[in-house]
Amino acid sequence: MALTTSLDGYEVWFLTGSQHLYGPETLAQVAEQSQQIARLLDSADEVPVTIVWKPVLTDAAAIKRTALEANADDRVIGLVAWMHTFSPAKMWIAGLDALRKPLAHLHTQANVELPWAEIDFDFMNLNQAAHGDREFGYIQTRLGVPRKTIVGHASDPRVRRELGTWQRAAAGLAASRDLKLARFGDNMRFVAVTEGDKTEAELRFGVQVNTWGVNDLADAVAAASASDIDALVAEYEELYEVAPELRKGGDRHESLRDGAAIELGLRSFLEEGGFGAFTTSFEDLGALKQLPGLAVQRLMAEGYGFGAEGDWKTAILVRIANVMGAGLPGGASLMEDYTYDMTPGDELILGAHMLEVSPSLTTAKPTLEIHPLGIGGKDDPVRLVFTADPGPAVVVALSDMRDRFRLTANVVENVPPRAALPKLPVGRAVWKPQPDFTTSAAAWLTAGAAHHTVMSTAVGIEAFRDFAEMAEVELLVIDDSTTLPEFQKQVRWNQAYYRLAQGL
Repeated sequence: MALTTSLDGYEVWFLTGSQHLYGPETLAQVAEQSQQIARLLDSADEVPVTIVWKPVLTDAAAIKRTALEANADDRVIGLVAWMHTFSPAKMWIAGLDALRKPLAHLHTQANVELPWAEIDFDFMNLNQAAHGDREFGYIQTRLGVPRKTIVGHASDPRVRRELGTWQRAAAGLAASRDLKLARFGDNMRFVAVTEGDKTEAELRFGVQVNTWGVNDLADAVAAASASDIDALVAEYEELYEVAPELRKGGDRHESLRDGAAIELGLRSFLEEGGFGAFTTSFEDLGALKQLPGLAVQRLMAEGYGFGAEGDWKTAILVRIANVMGAGLPGGASLMEDYTYDMTPGDELILGAHMLEVSPSLTTAKPTLEIHPLGIGGKDDPVRLVFTADPGPAVVVALSDMRDRFRLTANVVENVPPRAALPKLPVGRAVWKPQPDFTTSAAAWLTAGAAHHTVMSTAVGIEAFRDFAEMAEVELLVIDDSTTLPEFQKQVRWNQAYYRLAQGL
């Protein structure tokens, strides 16, 4: 089964709360106006997932039934709720308690401006979301329901953008709940941060993490046909600037064919198993001729999650980020903070990995090259070489903190390198971290955040904030408002909060 990285087929249900107190005529107006709001949102370019209007909810049984129906429908990735009039919140207790899909609370109203000269109490009864939504907010907080609160009229582009970002986060969560991840080999020996609780990951995110021997992959690679390899090599030559020695007739052409065979075998293994993410390890390559580089880069660009050295947590993040960014410019990739330019006041971070950075981070045409790799003990691997485009980005790590998972995110700006990098033939990115290098690095170390990250240039920090809220996972953000003393306090407070929140 080929992997799908698209928001097509997903739905978000639009729920409207009211009650029978106001009579059938008012309820008919509520239904009409709520359909108008739903249509307005659904037609907006900023809202990527289909909005499906549901009949106005006026009693506890209907509310609970709707929540259970949403839970059971795989197309539904979340609910948007608006209390058009006054919907007594005790009616919502059973439904909210049963709900297992993300929730957004839209605090809006039908009209933008008030018709001051025409306002009577019938108008007030109809248009009372100002306190109807406060009643709803109370019960959500009383029950501890995680949700996104969006305030403003549906015609406001800001409101639409916030809703669209929330939808993307909900799609990421939906993708993680269906995610199967294949580990080829174990994580790198003696490394701490790539360890983690796979059982807890399945409980928290829904992802199934299991291991296959690397020779299972090698068998799939060996089964690649010569004609399929020919076709894929021709595709490489069309898409990339292929080094002359790798082209047909070049003295390293067979290495390119080996790389193509690895891609074909890896793709077939993942598709047959229904996997959306995977890991490899240079310490466990079995019968593979090369450490997979080109194949991994291309699969990540298509939407697969990947983590190097057995890092399944980062593979999960890459897949989630790819789904959240579906249809947007930019992409998501495994990334690693490698080394610094520590010019005082103008520090930069150079990120890369041995081979495995996704070309979705660039709009330039990558070069396809072959170079020695000093680890792994295999043939020289083929890889795509490029630099990530300048522009805003975010780097996010997922760490196992023993009693919980922690996301740590740094808002950054990708910039051009200060000079050419002729001796660094890998995919790479150069960035300036917010708020500054010293604060960013100290806060990252204080958080105990991983050295492997996902870099996203398609979605920014708000998508990860929304994802963390709906997944009920800790998120520490390093941005232009961060100070180290306050960040250190937040880490301490979170330690207490998350332990208490889990109960005994």
